[in-house]
Amino acid sequence: MIRKATEKDLSRIAEILVFVKRMKYRSIFQDDFYSFNILQVLPVAKKYADSDILDHMLVYDDGIVKGLIHIEGNEIAELYVDCFFQNKGIGSALIEYAKEHYPVTFLWAIEKNTDSIRFYEAHGFHLTDTKKLQEGTTEYLVMMQR
Repeated sequence: MIRKATEKDLSRIAEILVFVKRMKYRSIFQDDFYSFNILQVLPVAKKYADSDILDHMLVYDDGIVKGLIHIEGNEIAELYVDCFFQNKGIGSALIEYAKEHYPVTFLWAIEKNTDSIRFYEAHGFHLTDTKKLQEGTTEYLVMMQR
């Protein structure tokens, strides 16, 4: 079931974000200090608790929160599925739900994250010529639109 995220989901959301980012981005950014010192579950949970992000987040919950999508206006700001539950249709369910219930028209993807780009293309998004540097890195984000 896809539902609005609540405060009781914070630790699970943070856990998903931390571990998926480590698995997917460490090889791209090559920054162990960030991956294993800065990117920690408790600070991520606190950051999300101290903001209004939960007001813009949905989770996939079938008894276990397995994935999340964060929507800001017409942008998909984040979409993550726990590594243990990837390739089971959870990301697809989240993005299709967002497309049906929210005016999402674009997102940013890391240019080297070809798996994510293929996933978004399969769900109606296409690459544009718009790029920007990921803050604090030498890696580019590419805009995708539908």
